[in-house]
Amino acid sequence: MIRFRYLVIALLVLPLGAAVPQGKPTTAQATKQPVAPSAVFPPLPKPDPNYHFPVGQTLVYRGEWRIFNAGTATLRLEQAGQEHRVLGNADASGSVALLYHVHDRFESFFSSSNFCSRHITKNIEEGARRVDAGITFDYQRRKAVLDQKNLKKGDSKHDENDIPGCVTDVLSAIYYVGALPLQPGKTFSFPLNDGGKTVTVDVHVEATEQVKTPAGTFNTIRVQPEASAGLLKEKGKIWVWYSNDAARVPVQMRARMFWGTATFQLERIEKK
Repeated sequence: MIRFRYLVIALLVLPLGAAVPQGKPTTAQATKQPVAPSAVFPPLPKPDPNYHFPVGQTLVYRGEWRIFNAGTATLRLEQAGQEHRVLGNADASGSVALLYHVHDRFESFFSSSNFCSRHITKNIEEGARRVDAGITFDYQRRKAVLDQKNLKKGDSKHDENDIPGCVTDVLSAIYYVGALPLQPGKTFSFPLNDGGKTVTVDVHVEATEQVKTPAGTFNTIRVQPEASAGLLKEKGKIWVWYSNDAARVPVQMRARMFWGTATFQLERIEKK
């Protein structure tokens, strides 16, 4: 069966990587001395000073897989005191929904001044899977604290992993990349955490091109993110097209996976 979460979550929520599975360390790894996280991962590059946060906007996307309507997804950014709040929804629809039910809700908070993530929650409904998870980034202790509950099985999980002095999460990273001074030929590297071990994300700015979507035709900048490890490593590629203006709206996202190519395009922008 098609793993629809690869289509929706990978495109809208994990465009920049995922948590690294916790495996048993090898003998060589076990003999290595611990290294401070801040010495391993690069700091978050500074955003473009001309970037304007799209506060109060809801981005509505329509997904297609081959010739099928795959689903819808939304992203919304709100001001929350000294922070920004990101809300993300993903739902399967049409023929794909008959194969694989998806109804996911995400919420993250990050600093308005430096993009450091503070917390992200996930309410997952994918097929028979029902999971609620929360990740808190404790910078004083340099830990990502994961608390997860499987609603179907009734079990819980608590895990803590090292983080550097500032990380982004898989949801707010969509806005963070858009805020970077994107110029073709550049590559930006930064740490990302999704509750497991922190990974380094490399975002390659490939080219400018014009893209036609249901919301209109946009001059865009195409970027191709890849992570050092995680869900999508060696399983496919993802591209994101940002509008080539101060707003840097992600107008199109595409995943080329082992089961084919899926695309999400901006359908409309709601302002309220």
